[in-house]
Amino acid sequence: MSSSNTTAVVFAYHSVGVRCIKTLLARGITIELVVTHEDNPAETIWFESVAALCKEQGIPTITPADPKSAELHAQVAAISPDFIFSFYYRNMLPLELLALAKRGAYNLHGSLLPKYRGRVPVNWAVLHGETETGATLHEMALKPDAGAIIAQTMVPILPDDTAFEVFGKLTVASEQTLWSALPGLIAGTAPSLNNDLAKGSYFGGRKPEDGRINWEQTAQQVYNLHRAVAPPYPGAFTELHGKTYVIGKARLNTTSTAKNTIDLPTGLCVVDNAILGVCGDGRALTIMELLLNGEVVTAKALDAALKSR
Repeated sequence: MSSSNTTAVVFAYHSVGVRCIKTLLARGITIELVVTHEDNPAETIWFESVAALCKEQGIPTITPADPKSAELHAQVAAISPDFIFSFYYRNMLPLELLALAKRGAYNLHGSLLPKYRGRVPVNWAVLHGETETGATLHEMALKPDAGAIIAQTMVPILPDDTAFEVFGKLTVASEQTLWSALPGLIAGTAPSLNNDLAKGSYFGGRKPEDGRINWEQTAQQVYNLHRAVAPPYPGAFTELHGKTYVIGKARLNTTSTAKNTIDLPTGLCVVDNAILGVCGDGRALTIMELLLNGEVVTAKALDAALKSR
């Protein structure tokens, strides 16, 4: 079968969804329908819009609340696509729906499976101090991110990379993975590698509250938390006198040794007109941008707040 008469139904959201839809089109796949999400008004939308791309390309788009609905099943069944693809779509798809794809149903996941199955894999990888992650194209199965692996592309996580920066790399890696795998999928010759779940890990979603800093942890642990949830994510935060302070930008302090901070209490402090976050191992984060209600807090203002009762 050539790509020119290959059809697909695509479930997609986020920048990865946009890039992967463009990749399908570039490979000559006819996208009969895109299923996406309504944007959540409570969420910071920093990523590209699948709906806007589909409007531009004239691709039919729907936003059903429930992908398990009989109406959606009937709509996909009527199309009878060769493939179903899921690119950062946030809901699990039922097996009955996946079975409607004559030549297979595939998902693009933001980790090197079987590691970091589940939700927000980029954030979890940064939080755990990983030095690499990647994009994996795999068959969809009953369990999340559990099907056979078709292709993977690795990206490095540098010591100071935030999750936002890593996500940018993964968006490119997703495009590369799909581009390379599509000829084999279309020809029916794509490899199918074992996804050994026993060697992997599964993580659930994260809430803004998970960004609360425990200053008794090591400086590396606190720094990893900051990197994992730094803006445009909700940010790592701490409370002082009933007010919530969010770290906007920070770096692990390599010039200040433990003897400079060992006598300071853990938490926020001001030293030589610089804002530090002192951690349980005596090391500190230098905080270049501290936010209160979205506004930058100066070292002078923080010092005054620390001294107030």
